[in-house]
Amino acid sequence: MPFLSLTINNFRNLANKTIDISAKEVYFVGENGQGKSNLLEALYYSAYGTSFRTHTDSQIVKNGENSFAVHTLYMQEGGSLHKIDITYASGAKRIEKNGKRIQDRKELINTIPCVLFCHDDMKFATGEPEWRRFFLDQSLTMFNPLYIDDMRNYKKVLKNRNMLLKEKSFDMLNVYDVQLAQNGLEIQKKRKNAVFQFNQIFSALYEDISGIRGVTILYMPSWKEPPDTVGTRFPTVEDIVQLLEKNRSRDVIMETTMSGPHRDKVIFMRDGEQFVPTASTGQQRLIALLLRVSQAVYYTRITNAKPLFLMDDVLLELDLNKRQKLTALLPEYAQLFCTFLPEEPYERYKKSTTRIYRIEKGMWHD
Repeated sequence: MPFLSLTINNFRNLANKTIDISAKEVYFVGENGQGKSNLLEALYYSAYGTSFRTHTDSQIVKNGENSFAVHTLYMQEGGSLHKIDITYASGAKRIEKNGKRIQDRKELINTIPCVLFCHDDMKFATGEPEWRRFFLDQSLTMFNPLYIDDMRNYKKVLKNRNMLLKEKSFDMLNVYDVQLAQNGLEIQKKRKNAVFQFNQIFSALYEDISGIRGVTILYMPSWKEPPDTVGTRFPTVEDIVQLLEKNRSRDVIMETTMSGPHRDKVIFMRDGEQFVPTASTGQQRLIALLLRVSQAVYYTRITNAKPLFLMDDVLLELDLNKRQKLTALLPEYAQLFCTFLPEEPYERYKKSTTRIYRIEKGMWHD
């Protein structure tokens, strides 16, 4: 199992101590507000150097304190031991791996690959398009740190282009159009390929759990092929530059770039119609859950490695039948962490390798 121990200092309401998590499955059981999700957040923070609950690190600091730290000991597949130390103090974050400082968070991202299941995942089904774009981008960065560079470069060019549009300064727009097309097409190609591979996984899973056949993911890039080439080739940089020039008057009026990967859409289809608007709440929840399962399968197919699962009260949202089907269909994992309320039937899911902690007021005990 990758994570062996987690040492916490001033992280939300959690006790300042070390927890032994050297088990294949670890269950955190407790009432709401006791610290179960905080433990998952600390593990996620160790893996990615950021929280899944806030973009503001200062919100993580325990009340009355001015800094926090998480330290994790983990084991790689070959059996070698490693340590990650992350501290936050005076508004600055410091990340160290085996005592060596990491300057760029992308160096940490695929060290301990985690697939997170949480309540916000529902937005992948019902939220704004940016949530589905985020899901695709996260899936790609799990195994390809260079995709982070693609996104950073695109956002930098987009920001500069939008600034020129707002300032009515058009002299450099031609230069930025080329750069936007170059960087944006790289993102679009990778997203398109990811959706193609996700469909091979997701549709079958959805049918197995729900009995509903033919639910697919449709990627709708903002930049499309020229009308006379639809379905025959991928757009070129020249195609996109011409498109940007053609629509420049609209961008000038709106004072922002109205096309590009930041405007891509991802929708769920069935029988030629959008599925989510007519789907029940349970069917929508299942989309979100199975996207995460598909993310794990996708990662393993690409890397031949097994991710960790962090599951935050997500089984509670399914009826008992679907819950049993989902747990049976979970792909292989390196380690599994789950949170449960005391009244949930978590004993049904435990294995001989499972360790259970009861969580109360930020403290834990077997």
